[in-house]
Amino acid sequence: MSDTKIAKVACVGAGYFSQFHYESWQRMPNAVAVASCNRDIDKAKATGLPAFSDLEEMLKAHNPSILDVILPPVAHATTIRTALSHGVKWIICQKPFCQSLAEAKDIVAEAEAAGATIIIHENFRFQPWFRKIKSLLEAGAIGRVHQATFRLRPGDGQGPRAYLDRQPYFQEMPRLLIHETGVHYIDTFRYLLGSPSAVYADLRKMNPVIAGEDAGYVIFDLEGGTRAVFDGNRHLDHAADNTRRTMGEALIEGEVGTLKLYGDGSVTLRKFETLEEKQVLGPDTWQGFGGDCVHALQSHVISGFLNEGVIENAASDYLNVIEIEEAIYESARDARKISLKKH
Repeated sequence: MSDTKIAKVACVGAGYFSQFHYESWQRMPNAVAVASCNRDIDKAKATGLPAFSDLEEMLKAHNPSILDVILPPVAHATTIRTALSHGVKWIICQKPFCQSLAEAKDIVAEAEAAGATIIIHENFRFQPWFRKIKSLLEAGAIGRVHQATFRLRPGDGQGPRAYLDRQPYFQEMPRLLIHETGVHYIDTFRYLLGSPSAVYADLRKMNPVIAGEDAGYVIFDLEGGTRAVFDGNRHLDHAADNTRRTMGEALIEGEVGTLKLYGDGSVTLRKFETLEEKQVLGPDTWQGFGGDCVHALQSHVISGFLNEGVIENAASDYLNVIEIEEAIYESARDARKISLKKH
């Protein structure tokens, strides 16, 4: 395969979640990870790639075709602006995207002006169970959807050491449940059912050692009278050998059937007025994160880069997710339903 068919990927960030990015790039047949950058250069060295502590130095040395930004929101704007100034035209950026809607809009505008593409690393929609559910909905397996519910139950939010072993910055985030985790399901509901027209939220903080909220409900008004509910509680678990595989359970109910997502990643279909649940997707066997959704997303990006295909999660479209998130917090603060503008 010629060099023109290989995407050169440089990565910035080497924290906990980056392991899934780096591992995926190593398996990619038409992409090669060329370097890693991190403030703590020892962490960058631990990836096994040429290591840098300065982003500009890495970009000058390797001139990547894609920059994978695996950093918290506080670093997104500066990092992307640096990449744009060095002519990088394709950027993957971790979620939550930027620190505010205004900052995200500024970055999207600057990228568009530079002719660059930003893809948000919003990987939950790439989990195999949600891809399967989407295909079944499109095939009309349960008819018109009346209700959809996702119950987030990772069981990792209890006690004074909550999150410290994996992502300690969670304790300091002023917004946690929705901004860090619930945002996945904002995007997933959009992927499955379309953008909501209104939201109503009731959020609360249960663990006194953290800064943000860790439990709550969000109701989404969707087209045709459909309702979706995000029911999140990081203190509670669900029936799974690995509660982080699916992070919870889902129920999608239509006029002619019901789909269920279980904690092992399996999906069942029960037809209306019957007792039998037919398994339409078997249990997940991937030992890493989320049904190998990181690899699925990164493969999607590489395909789009090499073949000029349509890209999911373009930052310009993802602004709608941030708008919905802001409306959720406004609803929780004011205890009222918030209408959303149409997209």
